[in-house]
Amino acid sequence: MAEVKEEEYVHKVYNEIAHHFSETRYKPWPVVKEFLTSRETGSIGIDVGCGNGKYLNVNPNIYLLGSDRSQGLIECAHQINGKYNILIADGLQLPHRDSSFDFAISIAVVHHWSTRERRIAAIKHILSKVRPGGEILIYCWALEQEASKRGYHEGMDQDVLVPWVLQEKKKPKAKKKIKDLVKEEVEQLDIGNIDPKDRAKYIAEWKEKQKGKRKQLEELLSKDEEEKKNEVTKYRYYHLYKKGELEEDCTMAGSVVVTTGYERDNWYCIARKP
Repeated sequence: MAEVKEEEYVHKVYNEIAHHFSETRYKPWPVVKEFLTSRETGSIGIDVGCGNGKYLNVNPNIYLLGSDRSQGLIECAHQINGKYNILIADGLQLPHRDSSFDFAISIAVVHHWSTRERRIAAIKHILSKVRPGGEILIYCWALEQEASKRGYHEGMDQDVLVPWVLQEKKKPKAKKKIKDLVKEEVEQLDIGNIDPKDRAKYIAEWKEKQKGKRKQLEELLSKDEEEKKNEVTKYRYYHLYKKGELEEDCTMAGSVVVTTGYERDNWYCIARKP
């Protein structure tokens, strides 16, 4: 049942929204950047659920191998940088040898497994690929997001379907045209500087011009509404972690918690393999 839910509301969805999703993922989060830049020169690590690869080049002094379950996102990563070291792999079935990496990161991924047992198993599996003494950094969406537009908060259901609206990008010129026409539409007729004998003709021409602009605006607005009707909403499964839950899962997976925190509506945990 869990695998079916994840296939329907995670794997299929991310393949369908991959290119649109990738366009919104380009800026590294501060704590992740700090973690990667603090690794020793020559360290070798893995990014499990690397998406479009935005973290793979953060620190040029380390070697970071990325993997993702989504073929679409891996294709996006290849398009961004053909030199990325990436592969398609399930986070519960990584092909790497055990205890062979210095560190691992998994950013906003573990929350997509739909049972606690599977989330803990995923963390344990990632941990198994790291050498003793190596560290992992795990990020998961927080339940406590009162300050964000999502508005999730304590007391709400922790297992949710989050919408992603797929829409055709409007051309900037078309947007500007609608804005300009609306502005012109509200402009008042000004005949103060028109010679009295020419005002009747000026008013008639102004009315005709306004009629044409109004028609053009109506056509553009109608087209805009039609495009909105063609928007498709996809739903992604998330488990929203409450305060303290992520470190519990990391501990149950067999790691020793080093530090925890909150960033960008996510709880994060840095943990060490004993």
